[in-house]
Amino acid sequence: MALNQVGLERLNTATTKKIGTNKNIIINGAMEVAQRGTSSTSSSYQTVDRFITGHGGTDESPTQAQHTLTSSDTGPYAEGFRFSYHITNGNQTSGAGAADNIYIRQRIEAQNVATSGWDYTSTSSFITLQFWVKSSVAQNFYGYLRTADGTSQRYAFETGSLSANTWTKITKTVPGNSNLQIDSNNENGLDVVIIPFWGTDQTDPSVPLNAWGAFSSSTRTPDSTSTWYTTNDATFEVTGVQLEVGSVATDFEHRSFAQELVLCERYFQNITKGANYISNCMFYNTSIVTGIVQFKTPMRATPSIYQHTTTDGYLVYRNNGQETFTNFTGVTGPHVDGTGIYRNGVSGTAGHAGGFHGGQTSSHLAVQAEL
Repeated sequence: MALNQVGLERLNTATTKKIGTNKNIIINGAMEVAQRGTSSTSSSYQTVDRFITGHGGTDESPTQAQHTLTSSDTGPYAEGFRFSYHITNGNQTSGAGAADNIYIRQRIEAQNVATSGWDYTSTSSFITLQFWVKSSVAQNFYGYLRTADGTSQRYAFETGSLSANTWTKITKTVPGNSNLQIDSNNENGLDVVIIPFWGTDQTDPSVPLNAWGAFSSSTRTPDSTSTWYTTNDATFEVTGVQLEVGSVATDFEHRSFAQELVLCERYFQNITKGANYISNCMFYNTSIVTGIVQFKTPMRATPSIYQHTTTDGYLVYRNNGQETFTNFTGVTGPHVDGTGIYRNGVSGTAGHAGGFHGGQTSSHLAVQAEL
């Protein structure tokens, strides 16, 4: 930590705040937690917790992954980062279409921004975004912040021209604006979006950089350069994403894995992965068996079930025997602190007790309450 930053903290000036703990509004910015898995060609939440890869119009789906860094990753590795969020572009044989897109996004709970200490309606109050980025193709990339409440507002920025296969730290200081509305609730309040490519249906060359303006789905940022998108298997990765109150980018807040996991479990929480015990259960009648799961961490909102559907993926032990099934039918009485889970179409005796269990190494049962 630089001496001038320590001095500013002691003086409690308006230039910088929250140099200590709990300053990073981003969750899992070091890309350490990946509860669902480490690689996927599907869109949305699939690998690194709290981050999505969105894509549309692609000829071949990109691969999103939690990537392990090494000492050759000059820059972020020396600052303590051991993972990145990594995208491998597919083969986009038809070129860069107007509706094509690949982007990275984290949505931030509104109350986490509203109570952060940022006076978001004041032009003299700031938040600072920083992240490390590396592209296998040398070019400029764009991103934006977007508020969700009231009349949605957008703040577009650029990385500047990146050198191929070279880590670069990006820092953007963002002022408040009188048009911003951020409600203090558990819904989406602010999007942080980094864009490897967005087609011209969603961009416009007249979009100003480093300024707030009304959000439109057709004018998110200036037009993207298409070189990265049209290069087969081009890669793009980020790590060290931090959003903090103040006009100075302070040292990244490295939270412990245990702390980061609990923050992630508010939005996604594993019940079991693999052939492991799930819960006790009881036959409601001769064909429906139900169990109760208490969550380790209270969730953001009433969750829904997340599961891998697989042959003999789950089983119920009962009456000195067992029966397998492909998936749970659903949840009953879900709440932020726990839920009932059930399966119908099985055979048993009403009132008999038993136990739910994963049946395969690929079995995966979880709950999610993502933004």
